[in-house]
Amino acid sequence: MRPLALLVLAVTVAHAQPPTPALIPLPAEVETRDGPPFVMTDATPLVVDPGDAEARRVAGVLAALVGNTVETTPPIVEAAPAGVPAVRLRIDAAAGHGDEGYALDVASTGVDLVASAPAGLFYGVQTLRQLLPARVEYEAALYAPLPVPAVRVVDRPRYEWRGMMLDVARHFFEVEDVERVIDLMALHKLNRLHLHLSDDQGWRIEIPSRPALARVGGRTEVGGGPGGYYTVEDIARIVQYAAERFITVVPEIDLPGHTNAALAAIPEINCDGRARAPYTGTNVGFSTVCVEREETWAFVEDVVASLAEQFPGETIHLGGDEVEELTADQYAAFVTRAQAIVTAAGKRYAGWDDVAHAGLAPGAVIQVWRAQRADVARQVEAAVANGAALVLSPSDRIYIDMKYDESTVLGLTWAGLNGVRDAYDWDPGVLLDVPEAAVLGVEAPLWAETLSTIRDVEFMAFPRLAGVAEIGWTPQTARSWGGYRARLGAFGPRWTALGVHHFRSPEVDWTLGGVE
Repeated sequence: MRPLALLVLAVTVAHAQPPTPALIPLPAEVETRDGPPFVMTDATPLVVDPGDAEARRVAGVLAALVGNTVETTPPIVEAAPAGVPAVRLRIDAAAGHGDEGYALDVASTGVDLVASAPAGLFYGVQTLRQLLPARVEYEAALYAPLPVPAVRVVDRPRYEWRGMMLDVARHFFEVEDVERVIDLMALHKLNRLHLHLSDDQGWRIEIPSRPALARVGGRTEVGGGPGGYYTVEDIARIVQYAAERFITVVPEIDLPGHTNAALAAIPEINCDGRARAPYTGTNVGFSTVCVEREETWAFVEDVVASLAEQFPGETIHLGGDEVEELTADQYAAFVTRAQAIVTAAGKRYAGWDDVAHAGLAPGAVIQVWRAQRADVARQVEAAVANGAALVLSPSDRIYIDMKYDESTVLGLTWAGLNGVRDAYDWDPGVLLDVPEAAVLGVEAPLWAETLSTIRDVEFMAFPRLAGVAEIGWTPQTARSWGGYRARLGAFGPRWTALGVHHFRSPEVDWTLGGVE
């Protein structure tokens, strides 16, 4: 019997599947294959169809990445010499992959990447990027060939909205910091950057028709720092940088509450007509615009018009959370009129789940942060029945400004401790009693009361933001904490190579990444 047992063992080992690569998010379908890898060098041609400018641009993303590690940047060509192993990138509208899907085949003889649209091709390149050794991410050139394991991937996202919110109001972050966030989002196929541009502590965007908003409201931040704001040119740069990575920027101006910075800048939107003193603390719920004054509505119209002009995306977020200074009727009337102004500007209205009970017109987007409360869940479910759509941001799961554990120096605890598994191990499809089609997707808010540097942002975002990316992308049936935990541990060297200051959670075995 022993020889037979050994034979069975040998056959089993010979035909065992190679381990799943450390891909985050996990593709919808990924098949690892036996056989030698494809090897990229500086001579590997990147082949695109003649005249396809979008495919050429996306190929340029891959060429720039690989050019860091091989001796020179690989050429982008429209045909490769016969018999030369190449990477072929093609957009074929008839391929059936949807706007963001793709198919990727890697063999020792070549790589084929096909998508139905430019975004899908870009996401396929991100998967190919993650298949390359982590050393490809280092800024310093490390000249060596790059092996790519043999795989077959067929992929598309579960949800259309896969986002992160960055609070630039409590603390201001420079344009370069925002671009850094965008780059890290792109690595994980996130496609919505929600900028929280105003709060009690600061106003962060130039509104040309209302210069005092930035001039006065932009001078403060939590703790008394210098603050700052984005000019029209800054916003254009951010929007373009994001668009090149297939990320839509969603602007938020919080109204009617969280408005002290605006109240300090524009006296006439206060009920007594007097400017408020600047505020640099962290309390909430104490400020509101004067909803009975037409000067307030002129202000709202000016702001919305400017946002509509500066941001080409379809959505304008007007906050609406934690308003304690208005009656229920005043609040509902404000939300109704504000939604109408956004709609008249050609945009889709979004607000926090506080707006769910305010009689929204169909088509609104509700960002759900208090799903754990039964009363809020009922209000949101009723709004969905009336035509609202949802972005899920449960605070007890993916508010990534919450501390990881009791030892975390940064962050808050009012929603609990949100560890790496907490942020990952839940299903958006069953969070609320609503049809799956009503859920646009998921978004991880990162509030910045305790964060003042991009290093702080990275530490609180990673690794949790990667888990949110997988929740938004990967089919629920393909996800498991055990599988994700193993891939996350192996992914660590890539963040290290990128210089990402991430939390080495004890929930994860980081030794799985080895040494690159």
